[in-house]
Amino acid sequence: MIGAIMGDIVGSPYEFIKYDVPYNFPLFNHGCRYTDDTVMTMAVADALNECYEDIDDELYFKQILINKLKWYGRHYPDAGYGGRFCRWLHAKNPHPYNRWGNGSAMRVSACGWAGRTLDEVKALSCAVTEVTHNHPEGIKGAEATAVATFWARTGMSKDEIRDLVVRNYYLLDFTIDEIRPSYEFDVSCQGSVPQALQAFFESTSFEDAIRNAISIGGDSDTIAAITGAVAGAYYGVPDDIREKAETFLDVYLLQRLYYFERMFALGS
Repeated sequence: MIGAIMGDIVGSPYEFIKYDVPYNFPLFNHGCRYTDDTVMTMAVADALNECYEDIDDELYFKQILINKLKWYGRHYPDAGYGGRFCRWLHAKNPHPYNRWGNGSAMRVSACGWAGRTLDEVKALSCAVTEVTHNHPEGIKGAEATAVATFWARTGMSKDEIRDLVVRNYYLLDFTIDEIRPSYEFDVSCQGSVPQALQAFFESTSFEDAIRNAISIGGDSDTIAAITGAVAGAYYGVPDDIREKAETFLDVYLLQRLYYFERMFALGS
């Protein structure tokens, strides 16, 4: 899950900017920060932490999840949330609003670690997503990210994961080099999740995957967060990169991250 957070932080200075990013751009610069991708990823992780003993109780989990999303959103109000999600955060009785945005995919990576089986990962992903993004494309984008993370952490090869993604989710009939000149800002799952996954499939290391993701432009922090979720599960995150990324997080976020890793990730 630290892979998603690291992708968010590194990608944050490049959001909305369309230009060719040299491959060797500095991973961390003065413009880096964590955004809503990190905050909501941690909210989901914290809900899973709290429901550890009752993870199969969907109604209980959803209520805890909603409470966590709202708490984190209100305690980290300047993270860059979308307008519809902001209104959801501050509603007394929030309801899903039929969105297909990549906000569903950027926050779901913890499900790929907490789920013990593929079916459980899918169920958790759906529960996390449909409290807001209950459009079929929003649910699909989140599930593709969660299950790819699960497959990556459980030892599948990139070729195997790619084949399953193509068969079950998205037709990856492009390369990063092919789309880089014309790719534009796109916050839909269908216009960003396939690109984020392809950045991983073409990579040779965790850092290479993040650089691939950011190099196409567009919604860079979210695309890199999705790529980082899967790449982190597959390659692991190098210690030096992790240590630098952690300096951007406050004490509370770090504590909750470490707690989630003790509960679900370490030894997986």
